[in-house]
Amino acid sequence: MARPTVLKLGGELLEEPGRVAAIAKVIRQTAARGPLVVVHGGGREIDRALFAAGIAKQQIDGLRITDDATLQVVVSVLGGTINTQFVAALNAAKVKAVGLTGADASVVPVKKAAPHTASSGATVSLGQVGEPAGRTAPALLLHLTKAGYVPVIASVSASAAGELFNVNADTLAADVASRLGAARLVIAGATPGVLDTAGATIPTVDRALARRMMASGEASAGMVAKLKACQKAVKAGVADVRIADGRTPSGLTGALAGTTEPGPWTRVK
Repeated sequence: MARPTVLKLGGELLEEPGRVAAIAKVIRQTAARGPLVVVHGGGREIDRALFAAGIAKQQIDGLRITDDATLQVVVSVLGGTINTQFVAALNAAKVKAVGLTGADASVVPVKKAAPHTASSGATVSLGQVGEPAGRTAPALLLHLTKAGYVPVIASVSASAAGELFNVNADTLAADVASRLGAARLVIAGATPGVLDTAGATIPTVDRALARRMMASGEASAGMVAKLKACQKAVKAGVADVRIADGRTPSGLTGALAGTTEPGPWTRVK
């Protein structure tokens, strides 16, 4: 079987039915070429649900602090509303999509994340936030993709003891790509890749440039998480790793096809 492609979609891309339909078409075309696994987040939808429930949003350096009440909302929104609606839209577009979370068949086993050292120097517990702890290829994903299905994974998971955790979607996607031996990882969001100070897309970011951008603050908190996830995938042997603009079908199609020309994406090496 061909090496799979892993696509991570930011939750902001799944909020408008028209855009979801366009993304579904791209996913159908990509899945027709070879095995595909999709991972999604849903930060803004979680924020809205927290507000409706009267629960204060807590973040540090762009990372969500997840207490017990927040975790209940995260699991409900990501593993319930967003995942189910997106899988339904994909199947309506003739994609053989299967909705999962990282907890299903221990696709992405996690452990509690270590305390975060904030930019201020303070050490902060992130609460019920997990970090991937798997070492082997996720068997369920291999079985599903071999049978022609497209797994669609919400970014929540569980520890070996069954404790639920919120997981950063970029981190989860990079872990899945690494353990699957993926040929390509595309992290798609609402920006055309990594941007320089003038707002232009940087075609390629290597380890040295990423380190400088993170140290100087040029990379935003959200982009830091993406760069770190991408670097882990590169280190694990994923040959083509991109941060891409998911708002346009042509840009997403080009990134997923491995187009070598410059586009609304940044290759991370």
